[in-house]
Amino acid sequence: MTMPPRTRPFVQVDVFSTRPYQGNPVAVVLDGVDLTDEEMQLVARWTNLSETTFVVAPTLGGADYRLRIFTPDGELPFAGHPTLGSARAWLDGGGVPRHADRIVQECGAGLVTVRRGEGVLSFAAPPLVRDGALDEGYVEQIAGAFGIGRERVLAHQWVDNGPGWAVVRLATAEEVLALEPDLSRIPDAMVGAIGAYPEGSPYDFEMRTFAPRCGVPEDPACGSMNAGVGLWLTSTGAAPAAYRVSQGARVGRAATIEVGADADGTVWVSGATTVCIRGTITV
Repeated sequence: MTMPPRTRPFVQVDVFSTRPYQGNPVAVVLDGVDLTDEEMQLVARWTNLSETTFVVAPTLGGADYRLRIFTPDGELPFAGHPTLGSARAWLDGGGVPRHADRIVQECGAGLVTVRRGEGVLSFAAPPLVRDGALDEGYVEQIAGAFGIGRERVLAHQWVDNGPGWAVVRLATAEEVLALEPDLSRIPDAMVGAIGAYPEGSPYDFEMRTFAPRCGVPEDPACGSMNAGVGLWLTSTGAAPAAYRVSQGARVGRAATIEVGADADGTVWVSGATTVCIRGTITV
């Protein structure tokens, strides 16, 4: 049964940039209690951001809250920048975690730990639901959509932690930035491209992520993709245990994502979070 509309706390948080409005925004409804799936989807379509989240009561033991994550086209079991942005919004709104040094989020992917550091939040990469190399036909399809020859794809992998991500690795960051994808050729894809910067650069890699399946042509900064790629690159030795990613330049942003692997293989994705809008929404 649909409840009468009421006023709820609402914030927008900029994630993965120390300069406000240069990262990736997420809209957060801090009280999603009694909203239907259809109402949540309606709001997410209206905000028209890559993700809109709704904080509701947890159902799993040990969780501080449960997060529902919606794109303009549907719900996701997990997403990275909404995890960090929603944790910041929850803390900013007076949320008190069970443990002073960490927040435990429940979402469709299960329990996700968010660490509280000096000026940044970090989430532990959830396990992959699909990994391994892509089918060759799909690699050729991606290369064609990216407007590049197949030979320029040095490596490829499923890095799916819920949204359905696949990634291709190109030789250089410059090649990644130069891509002019025709997403009409891969309308159901959730795919990224990563390439290395020269040694001594401020960043180790440039990342771009494209999500036509979710109605998001290019995501300014993608935590879930970087989490999956981080598990792949650090476990294979293709990247050091700690590295820095730049993302968003082609859509006018300047995001910085820090990726680091613990000795036990846990990968953490870190970034700045800034509450830019505080107010209410009537739903």
